[in-house]
Amino acid sequence: MTDLSSKPVDELTEPEADAELARLAAAIAAADIAYHQNDAPEITDAAYDAMRRRNDAIEEAFPHLVREDSPSLSVGAPPAEGFAKVRHAVPMLSLAKAYTDEDVVDFITRGKRFFERDRDLDIAFTAEPKIDGLSASLLYENGVFVRGATRGDGAVGEDITANLRTIKDIPQKLKGSGWPASIEIRGEVYMTYAEFQALKARSAASGGQDYVNPRNTAAGSLRQKDASVTASRNLKFFAYAWGATTEDPAATQYDAVQKFAEWGFQVSPLMVRAKSVDELIAQYRLIEEQRSSLGYDIDGVVYKVDQLELQRRWGFVTGEPRWAVAHKFPAEQATTTVKRIDIQVGRTGTLAPVARLEPVTVGGVVVENVTLHNEDYIKGFDSNGMPIREGVDIRIGDTVVIQRAGDVIPQIVRVVLEKRPPDAVPYEFPHECPVCGSPATREINEKTGKEDSRRRCTGELICPAQAVEGLRHFVSRGALDIEGLGAENIELFFSKGLVRTAADIFTLHERRPAVQQALAERREGQAKQREAASGKTRKNVRSVEDRNYEGLDKLFKAIDERREPELDRFIFALGIRHIGETTASVLARTFSTMEELIRVGKETAAAEDPKAVFPSVDGIGGTVIEALVDFFGNERNDDVLERLLQQVHPKPYVVNVSADSVVAGKTVVFTGSLEKMSRSEAKAMAERLGAKVAGSVSAQTDILVAGPGAGSKLKKAEELGVEVISEDDWFERVGK
Repeated sequence: MTDLSSKPVDELTEPEADAELARLAAAIAAADIAYHQNDAPEITDAAYDAMRRRNDAIEEAFPHLVREDSPSLSVGAPPAEGFAKVRHAVPMLSLAKAYTDEDVVDFITRGKRFFERDRDLDIAFTAEPKIDGLSASLLYENGVFVRGATRGDGAVGEDITANLRTIKDIPQKLKGSGWPASIEIRGEVYMTYAEFQALKARSAASGGQDYVNPRNTAAGSLRQKDASVTASRNLKFFAYAWGATTEDPAATQYDAVQKFAEWGFQVSPLMVRAKSVDELIAQYRLIEEQRSSLGYDIDGVVYKVDQLELQRRWGFVTGEPRWAVAHKFPAEQATTTVKRIDIQVGRTGTLAPVARLEPVTVGGVVVENVTLHNEDYIKGFDSNGMPIREGVDIRIGDTVVIQRAGDVIPQIVRVVLEKRPPDAVPYEFPHECPVCGSPATREINEKTGKEDSRRRCTGELICPAQAVEGLRHFVSRGALDIEGLGAENIELFFSKGLVRTAADIFTLHERRPAVQQALAERREGQAKQREAASGKTRKNVRSVEDRNYEGLDKLFKAIDERREPELDRFIFALGIRHIGETTASVLARTFSTMEELIRVGKETAAAEDPKAVFPSVDGIGGTVIEALVDFFGNERNDDVLERLLQQVHPKPYVVNVSADSVVAGKTVVFTGSLEKMSRSEAKAMAERLGAKVAGSVSAQTDILVAGPGAGSKLKKAEELGVEVISEDDWFERVGK
C-alpha cells in the first residue's frame, strides 16, 4: 500500500483523504493518551503539531469527510481511570497555534477585520509565557478552595483536590477581598529545573526510576494516589485564566490576572499588555531569550485579546477560542548560557570538551550538556579549517542557541554575540591531561601533513581516565559483554584498587572479601543518602558483615563465562584505536588466532616499512595498520596482554563453509530485535557460513533477517523485493 503520510493534501483523492483522516485520528488519539493520561509522550511536540495541522488541512479540503472522532472536535484525552470525574462548567479548551511571525500577523489581522465596523475601537492584547506543565482548575467558594481538577478531555477532568492542596502556590483561602462568590481559577502546575534535578538525584541514590523531563514528572506527581508523594515533589502553580464564575474578576484579561496576584496566586512577571504586532513579537523575543534563565519549562508565548467584552464578541470555534493563540518556540531549538567548559578524557586519550549549560528543554528532553568536539570547534572552525557558526568562538558565559540534531544529539548552532559578557575571554584549551598531567598533543597526519583535530593524552596506561574508560569498553555489550560488570562497578573496583587492567577482572574472585566490602560500603552510602532525603531513620539494619550479596556469585559466574570469547569480540574489546567491530571481524577472519595476530602485529611494528610487511587485506588500510603498530610496538602493552591471555583464551576464528551452505556468497542484513542471538553473534555466524553481512539494505542485498521492531530496513527491503525471513527461518535455513 502506498504511504499517504507524505503526499500533499492537494494531491489526495477522496478515498485517500478518508484513509488519511482515519490514520491521523488514531495516531493523534494515541498521542493524546500518552501525553495527557500516561504523562509519557511518545512523539515530539513538533511531530504532534504536524499531524494536527495535516488533519485540519485535509478537513478543510474535504469538509464532508470530517469524522465523528476527529481530533478537531476534541481536546486532550479522556480522564484516566482511578480518580473521580469532574465535569467542567466551562470547558477547558486548547489554543490555536502560531509557528511564525506571519501567523501572528494573521491572528491580529483577523481580529481587526472582525471588529472593522468599530472604527474607533482600540484593541489591546496580552502576551505571557506558555508554561509547559499540567493544566488544572481550582474551584473557590466564598474564597475557600473546595475542589481541583485536571483538564482531561476539556469537558471532564479528574478530581485531584488532595494533591493540589499540597502545592504551596495554591492558597487554601483567597487573600484580600473583592473575589467572586464562586470562581474557577485556572493555571498550570509545573516543576522547576532545580526540583527536577534534586528528584533525579534522590531517585538515582535509591536505585529508583529515571525521570525524563519536568513536564512529565510534574504530571505524574500530580496523579499520585498518595498525596504525601505529591507534597515531596515541591510542585509550583501559575494562575493565568478562569472558568465558571459568578462575576468577572475585572474588565480585562491583564487586570484579572493582576487580581489573582492580590488574592495570593503566583502569576507570570513576564505578562505584558500590548497594542501592536511589533510589541507582541518583541515580547516573544524577550521571553525566548530569557527562557533558559527562568528555571522552568515554557514552550511558547500566549497572546489574548485583552478586553473581555471583545473576547465574548469574537467567540469560539470548535475546541478553541478565536481570541487567543499560542506562538510556539521552534520545536528543536532553545536559548541558554554556557556555565563552564569541562574536559573529559576518553579511553583512547582524546581530550573531549563538554559545555555545561543552564538546563533547558529541547524537543521534550532537558539538555544540560553539549559536546564541543575539539579545540578547533570551540574556536569556530571545522576539521578542514573552514568557518562554522560564521567563525564565532564559544566562551564561558556566552548565550547560545542549541538544537537536538535528529532529535537526539544536542549541538550549538549559534552564539548570540550581542549578549556576550564584556569580561568573556577566548577559551584556552589545555595542553596537559587534566587527569594525569601528561602532555596532550595533536598528531600529524602523514598523508595531509595537517594536525589531527583532536588533542590526546600521551599517558596511555598510566592515565587513570584512559584505564577506566578502557575497562568500561572491555566489558561493554559489543565487546566481552560481562553481565553485572557495568560502568558503575568498574569505577568502584578501579577506585578501590581491585581492578587495574583487564586481567584483574578474571582474578577478582580471589579478592572476594575486598569486593564484598567495597559493594557494602557503596550500598551503605546510598542508604544514608536515601535516609537523608526522606528524613526517615532506618531500623533493624543488618551490619555490613551480615549482608548477603546474592549477586556476587552471579557476577563471578558471568566473568568465568567469558574466559573463552569469540576472537573478533576479544580483538574489539582490547580497545585498539580505529578498530571497531567490523575491523575486528576482518582481523579475526584473516589471522584466525590471537597468537597469529600478535606475531604479525609485532613483526609489522618492528619493520621500517610496516605497510610492506603487513599482508594486504581488503578493508584494512594505513590508518588501521598504524594503530596496530602503535599497540603492538608499545612495550607497556606486552605485559598487560600477556597477563590477560593467561586468564582468557579466545576461540580460533574458523570459517567453515560447507559445500551445501545455502547462504555462501549471499549478502545478508540483520534488523530488529534478535531474540536467540546478539547482533555480533548473528554476524559472526553468517560470515562463518560464507555470507557477507551488510549494515544497510540495497539492491545487492539477498536476505533480510527481521526481528521484532524492524523498521525502515524492512520497509526498504519490501520495496526492493528483497527476501525477508524471521530469525527462526534463518536458523532453519542454515541448519542450526
